[in-house]
Amino acid sequence: MTVADEPHPAVPDSAADAAGPETESEEPIKQRKNSLYPGVSDELAENMKSGWADTELRDLRPVEQAEHTARRRAALSARFPGERLVIPAGNLKTRSNDTDYPFRSSVEYTYLTGNQTEDGVLVLEPTTTPDGKSGHKETIYLLPRSDRENGEFWLSGQGELWVGRRHSLAESEALYGIPAADVRDLADKLRAATGPVRVVRGHDAGIEAALTDKVTAERDEELRVFLSEARLVKDDFEIGELQKAVDSTVRGFEDVVKVLDKAQATSERYIEGTFFLRARVEGNDVGYGSICAAGPHACTLHWVRNDGPVRPGDLLLLDAGVETHTLYTADVTRTLPIDGRYSDIQKKIYDAVYDAQEAGIAAVRPGAKHRDFHDAAQRVLAERLVEWGLVEGPVERVLELGLQRRWTLHGTGHMLGMDVHDCAAARVETYVDGTLEPGMVLTVEPGLYFQADDLTVPEEYRGIGVRIEDDILVTEDGNRNLSAGLPRRSDEVEAWMASLTGSEG
Repeated sequence: MTVADEPHPAVPDSAADAAGPETESEEPIKQRKNSLYPGVSDELAENMKSGWADTELRDLRPVEQAEHTARRRAALSARFPGERLVIPAGNLKTRSNDTDYPFRSSVEYTYLTGNQTEDGVLVLEPTTTPDGKSGHKETIYLLPRSDRENGEFWLSGQGELWVGRRHSLAESEALYGIPAADVRDLADKLRAATGPVRVVRGHDAGIEAALTDKVTAERDEELRVFLSEARLVKDDFEIGELQKAVDSTVRGFEDVVKVLDKAQATSERYIEGTFFLRARVEGNDVGYGSICAAGPHACTLHWVRNDGPVRPGDLLLLDAGVETHTLYTADVTRTLPIDGRYSDIQKKIYDAVYDAQEAGIAAVRPGAKHRDFHDAAQRVLAERLVEWGLVEGPVERVLELGLQRRWTLHGTGHMLGMDVHDCAAARVETYVDGTLEPGMVLTVEPGLYFQADDLTVPEEYRGIGVRIEDDILVTEDGNRNLSAGLPRRSDEVEAWMASLTGSEG
């Protein structure tokens, strides 16, 4: 943090109640309790009102995805005619005392607008055209520029001199192609609204409170499900963003390999920090907590503590993805020999997972059932476990009883997009029991994990965890591996690592 005199944040949790221009009925903008400046003189207050250049941005072009977001809103309007639809971006969340977590807008809001501003709310109000057709009037509600008359811009903890300039309403209209209005007026409008209303819950408590007597959980869930299922098939813009995310992720994996010697001198945190640097330089953030699991930690599926040692002779399971500035994330995993060479037992397990992934990827094609690639990969893993004598066959029995799950645990993949586990609210019949279509993007990620304390397997297996994960686009005639830039076959991985560390031969 900077100086100790930062103003106390004056903006409440709800966007609808955010601090605006001061009136007689409003309290003055609060300052921090222990500020070194207990007050503001009239002379300073007056001085701060003037002498500022006009910074309005003119001739702005729409954001790249504007045509796509317009089409998505049209589909939403057609699905819920005659109903008011409210989709909030969300608010800042307190990390501790007066510091906040970095803000990430809700997927539903950004999918429909392209905007990522905290406190924003998209509202579709039902209308009827002169010829009797149903439609919606679209408005994006945002905080306007900080007020300079009442000192908000320099006294409020969320004023522009503290947190940075935000777009004016006119600028936002130009960028997103949606009429913009002041979000501070929205709660009153929603309280006075009549007719059916739906809201995407869980992002803005103030907006939900204004609608508490107008909405039902069942109807709101229908809205959330529709928006989740709308994302199952990606458009060209989304596929391009996912490819950008993957390409940056490939470079992030290369970064990690180049510094494995430094990670050995420190911990898994060095790996996490190295990948994070790439994510922040080329994208918005990591798409999820990076899993930098060395040695036995690779057997913990979501190991994100990343505080363990990195030792030669062990494997590193790196599961990480860069999130683009438009919030699309990659999700890639490689299991790498820390010293550049797989041992015999490591290679044996790795190659089994590779073969399972090959079978899974081959099953990804239009018209196939979503479960097909999972079943194909699981069959290969079950076959190997029976072959190695770790579980009693036949393979059909193992699969029927799910006995392979002791060592493979998770499903073989999931939809990918603005959420790493995208489309999670979709109905079972349209997702896991559904059919693959061109434009869907999913992960294929089989794994085998032999826990360090698993007495049912020979000692040489214990503490070895392997996962290989790639991001696969369903195409008209099959599939395309978006993350093919990272080697997968064990010998290719070794050669790739040697080329990056200068240890060929």
